[in-house]
Amino acid sequence: MNKTFDCVEMKRKGAELLQKKLAGLTLEEELKFWTEKTNKLKQAQKRSQLKEETKE
Repeated sequence: MNKTFDCVEMKRKGAELLQKKLAGLTLEEELKFWTEKTNKLKQAQKRSQLKEETKE
């Protein structure tokens, strides 16, 4: 069987990238990072929901 996508590998690479981004940040900087990412996700979810509602 030839895999074209390995989700475990993708998860590990994502975790490694995140660890590099957060390395050396203070607690306050890390909290700011997560707050900003959470807000961006919430905005994307709202846009997606509005897009779905207009389709119906």
